[in-house]
Amino acid sequence: MLISAGCQENSQLEEILVVGHSAELIDRSQSLRFDCFNFTLFYGRSKPLLTLTVSTLHALLVGLFCLYILFFDEAVNQDPVWGDPTLVKINVSITTGYLISDLLLIFYYWRAIGDKFFVIHHLAALYAYYYVLGQGMLPYFANFRLLAEFSTPCVNQRWFFEVLGYSKASKPNMTNGVLMAVVFFLVRIAVMPVYYSRMCSVYGTEAFYKVSFGGRSAWIFSSICLDIMNVMWMHKIARGCYKVLRSSRKSKPKSQENGKTD
Repeated sequence: MLISAGCQENSQLEEILVVGHSAELIDRSQSLRFDCFNFTLFYGRSKPLLTLTVSTLHALLVGLFCLYILFFDEAVNQDPVWGDPTLVKINVSITTGYLISDLLLIFYYWRAIGDKFFVIHHLAALYAYYYVLGQGMLPYFANFRLLAEFSTPCVNQRWFFEVLGYSKASKPNMTNGVLMAVVFFLVRIAVMPVYYSRMCSVYGTEAFYKVSFGGRSAWIFSSICLDIMNVMWMHKIARGCYKVLRSSRKSKPKSQENGKTD
């Protein structure tokens, strides 16, 4: 009886040790998988997870604030050059902080996410925002440029789908791609006539000449520089969207239940 009880206790102890060891292995496996996922995001892809998350949150916050100012800030809409810039300064300050932090990340992880066009884009925007924050000029135009942020969440979502293993021909990726192209066009290309017509309406006025030469140069130069890049990016997005839609019609990959391809 004693021998039998001892054997049972040893057997139970071995089972506990095996279960505990297995749980530890599973825990380590999950931890390793998570670490590999982070490593892939930081070094194997074009943007880190943290950068993408912050970028998306910034875009939604600034974009919604921008719409509020455009619709409800009468002072800025009535005087686009010297209107009360209080709310615009808050919005531009948020964007300025984000641009500086994003620049630092780009330089620090240059081999993984370095892009000269993003650097030019950020520097051109910061150059113009310096006059908005420092002298309170051109609040309408500074705020109007922030409409472009609405295209950012769709652009970021593309990288999430890539990391999660979705093919370019999967339905989630294709839906996001079409939505990205449409939103990018609406907030960056279609609004150009509105922006430049408002710019022409104030050109040569007394309010215009009150703006310093540096302020006028930053305003015009940055606007043209940013819109040239927007047109270039729109062309690439449209071509990419067209190719994916065209290829999906020719060959439809076998999809799993979660939408990923084998």
